[in-house]
Amino acid sequence: MNTPNSKLILIEDDDAFRTTASRVLTQRGFEVRDAASVEDAEAQLLSFRPRYAVLDLRLGEASGLALIPRLLAVDPECRIVVLTGYASIATAVSAIKSGAMDYLTKPVDIEVLVAALHGEATSREEALEAEPMSVRRASWEHIQRVLNDAEGNISETARRLGMHRRSLQRMLQKRPPKR
Repeated sequence: MNTPNSKLILIEDDDAFRTTASRVLTQRGFEVRDAASVEDAEAQLLSFRPRYAVLDLRLGEASGLALIPRLLAVDPECRIVVLTGYASIATAVSAIKSGAMDYLTKPVDIEVLVAALHGEATSREEALEAEPMSVRRASWEHIQRVLNDAEGNISETARRLGMHRRSLQRMLQKRPPKR
């Protein structure tokens, strides 16, 4: 039987991932509600009042980071984990500064996700620190930092980087390089 403390909102625009994660998190004892967009999530927040949140960084054209203050307004103790397939240091820092407890990259192991929701350390941090960053990854991180500094404005980011806006857009549509 679920307790009020086990309420979790899963905000993810990928239908297959959302369905699978919702089912598995329910099996792990969470009372799960899901949302496919910022609007769907906002409509559920006040009535559901989640204690946990799993939040996709990119929700269509919207940023999932905008939901962090709203989640914390509903429950200041809400444990928020941000998931993304487009990880960067800049967005990780933004997520943590906004109030997220953890920032994980997709694909994510469900045990790592559950450990993050419970605030438990995992061995992934040591693995990341031991591996040096490639030049391509460092370049990706720099672009993400400039994009974050420009508050997501692609044209301004391209200007600051001295590159064409369309070239930058094509780069941002690709998956980030591995470490």
